[in-house]
Amino acid sequence: MKQFPIVSIVTPSFNQGKFLAQTIESVISQSGDFSIDYLIIDGGSTDNAVDIIRQYEELLNQGAWPVACRGITYRWLSEKDRGQSDALMKGFRMAKGEILAWLNSDDLYLPGTLQAATLFFHDHPETGLLYGDAHYCDTEGAVIGRYRTEPFDFDRLAWFNFICQPSTFFRRDIFTQVGGLDETLRFAMDFDLWLRIGRRCPCSYLPRVLSIYRLHPDSKTVSDETLFANCEEALNLTLKQFGWAPLTRVYNSCDALCRSRVPAFLAETKPLLVTATVICTLLRSLWLNRGIRKNDLALLNRENFRKLFKNRMEIMTGRQE
Repeated sequence: MKQFPIVSIVTPSFNQGKFLAQTIESVISQSGDFSIDYLIIDGGSTDNAVDIIRQYEELLNQGAWPVACRGITYRWLSEKDRGQSDALMKGFRMAKGEILAWLNSDDLYLPGTLQAATLFFHDHPETGLLYGDAHYCDTEGAVIGRYRTEPFDFDRLAWFNFICQPSTFFRRDIFTQVGGLDETLRFAMDFDLWLRIGRRCPCSYLPRVLSIYRLHPDSKTVSDETLFANCEEALNLTLKQFGWAPLTRVYNSCDALCRSRVPAFLAETKPLLVTATVICTLLRSLWLNRGIRKNDLALLNRENFRKLFKNRMEIMTGRQE
């Protein structure tokens, strides 16, 4: 009898009830020759998230949801945790699949994503991690841009993380071999995992849009309250893994720092903010790298100088606001 792969998807959830139903449906609507092991790890939400989780549990248990794959195992728990990494590792320790992934409670899979991932792993047994493209969407679900993705090059990860987390899948055995997620990390646990897997086994790029990555004011990716800590964590990981601090990483951190420290009325004056950020970047880069790195000189071009006058959302999505 033919054995069909099991894909374990973990969704960490906390007070994202307004998006959670769409996320769940994007998982349990997947069709193809595989089984889904779906785990929702809620951090003790106080909104309607748990009610939504129970609603889909009942639909599946009653056979009222049209299952289009080889079967769905749906499990969940709701309890306080120590953050996203802790919640994810709770789920992965419970997971039964040989292919793993996580989908945050505000993101979405596109139809055909799991079938594309399982077929790729079947045809490329040497691949330990697979990633595809992703669209950005806003709070209402309208597509507002595309994640900057490119074919795998380990050294390029030092400059920026071109692997989009919701469009990424990895084998259970390699995840176990590298020790899973670092639960001390709050923001860059995905980037850290890609680096540890990328050093150990082949990683593959599938040029196909697999997910939708939602950007909204509460997202850790864009929130002003967490942006500096997010950039600092990624910078420190890069320094640790590669032994140097790329200018792009230093600039992102300095930009977030300057925006948080400069008074609001001055932050609106782009030339002033850019000047402060550039000075901060140059000084910190010289200090961290004990001089100028030749690799950074390639970044001193017209395109990147233009980016100095764009905000984070314009750079991420490629759209002019």
